[in-house]
Amino acid sequence: MTTTEHDIWQALEDVMDPEIPRLSVVDLGVITGVRLDDNNVAHVTMTPTFSGCPALHVMSDDIRERVKMLSVADVVVHVSYEIPWNSNRISERGRGILHEMGFAPPPKHDGYIKLDVLSDVACPFCNSHNTTMQSPFGPTLCRSIHYCHSCQQAFEQFKPVA
Repeated sequence: MTTTEHDIWQALEDVMDPEIPRLSVVDLGVITGVRLDDNNVAHVTMTPTFSGCPALHVMSDDIRERVKMLSVADVVVHVSYEIPWNSNRISERGRGILHEMGFAPPPKHDGYIKLDVLSDVACPFCNSHNTTMQSPFGPTLCRSIHYCHSCQQAFEQFKPVA
């Protein structure tokens, strides 16, 4: 059976972000390229959400492990900053998963992010905008901590990144 680039993309749908285990690396938008070379070696290019992302090595290992299950000679994961990650790369499905998991998905942007985007955040539990940012620094660099005064729930926002 011959493996195609489409097969690799489908396999990558099974590789989850270790910090948000229902969100695939494809839906997160960190996969920027897939190709098979003439020697049947799969090359997967990814870009981190943030420089120094602690999950980068785990994701690379998981990608290698999953794609090796296909009929390929080898798997090479390239980490590249050539196509920088930004929060618009999160798929619509990924945004829905974030919301279902209690995260406020980042708003779409046109490359310019105003500061009020961090303070005017809808609560993922009740959709109220009666929220306050408690800290711009969450458990990881890509998240901030918020509080909803309507339903009295704390929640994290996946930060918008341009």
